[in-house]
Amino acid sequence: MSYGPIWIDLQGTSVLEQEIPLIRHKNTGGVLLFTKNYKNVQQLRDLTQAIRDYARRPIIISVDHEGGRKWRFDEGFSKPAAPGDYGKLYAQDPEAAIKQLYAAGQVVAYQLLSCGVDLTFAPLLDLDHGISEVIGDRSYNRDPQIVIACARAFINGLREQGMGAVGKHYPGHGGCTMDSHFTMATDIRTFDEIEKDDLIPFTELSNEITGVMPAHVIYPAIDVAPAGFSKFWLQDILRTKLGFKGAIVSDCLSMRGSGFAEKMSVGAELALTAGCDMVIASQQSREVLAKILDQINWTVTNEQQDRIQGLAGDFSKHASQSEPLELLV
Repeated sequence: MSYGPIWIDLQGTSVLEQEIPLIRHKNTGGVLLFTKNYKNVQQLRDLTQAIRDYARRPIIISVDHEGGRKWRFDEGFSKPAAPGDYGKLYAQDPEAAIKQLYAAGQVVAYQLLSCGVDLTFAPLLDLDHGISEVIGDRSYNRDPQIVIACARAFINGLREQGMGAVGKHYPGHGGCTMDSHFTMATDIRTFDEIEKDDLIPFTELSNEITGVMPAHVIYPAIDVAPAGFSKFWLQDILRTKLGFKGAIVSDCLSMRGSGFAEKMSVGAELALTAGCDMVIASQQSREVLAKILDQINWTVTNEQQDRIQGLAGDFSKHASQSEPLELLV
């Protein structure tokens, strides 16, 4: 059995009866968890085990745990500071920041893996241009070299526990004021401007991350499609120029910035055709989600299966690890 190309969500803290066929659907490859899915550590362990029991085949369970304001599970979990705080520390004391971020990556990975969660969609590689509220302190810094150093330390901490990393939001969401959750977002800069600035962290870390999440941002000087639906951004630049070998996972199609919030099956097909290996379809009724899964006609290639498998990390390595130290402060 193989991974499907769609990441789904669940409604609550346990699997509903009508969600069992969604988990088992041939097009489902992952489940993305949110705050609505969490009460406590034991409940989360029970939930992830139930997902795997119902799936009866490979499935990746993930969450957005970046630290700071992007955090889903509180009680029983150790939350790192906002990435921007680490970036400020790095500017004053690089050694301390690297040590803290490495520890943060280890703790995040260990705690998630011990609850059956395979992956966090982190870290952000966006630059903080000071104009994007949705990015803001979710970014490590304005300086791409500080972003690289901080992100690398966090990635290394994740990897030490057997977890992969997903860099987002390619090729950079920090250069526009719009929030792609709620509206179409555009960045009018040229490719040369982006390549010499926002693209640098993705270029430097392309061989150290297992996944990339494209931004729901249109760069009209370069392509009329948002990055996650653009063959130029995904194939010409990310795959060919940067040589990225990992999985490409679209941001959620329900976001207004995708342009397909009302026609997600169409958006899924376009994103997959453009070069995404998987797409996220969440925040829909169970009936709508079932229709989306049924409407998608896509065969995941063997090469894509390998890339998706890479997102799941090396759980065998985690199983041999002792619990890491608490977060450093």
